[in-house]
Amino acid sequence: MRAAVEISMYPLTGDYRPPIQAFIDRLNTHAGLRVETNALATQIWGPLDQLMAVLAEEMARSAAAAPQLVFVMKVLPGLAQR
Repeated sequence: MRAAVEISMYPLTGDYRPPIQAFIDRLNTHAGLRVETNALATQIWGPLDQLMAVLAEEMARSAAAAPQLVFVMKVLPGLAQR
């Protein structure tokens, strides 16, 4: 099943841009996913199982590097890729 995820990351630090950019850059390295970023969020399309595995891995890496952060995510299962 294909899905779409919209995710925003909010590091609770003064220098918030580097951790956000690092997260987005890592998402873009995963083959089979389509990643689009705008000023408010990042949208990712792909197989639901792959999407969730990648997000779990990359969110854990971000949390290890910047432990005070918040992720806000919407998951839309069953959607076709735009």
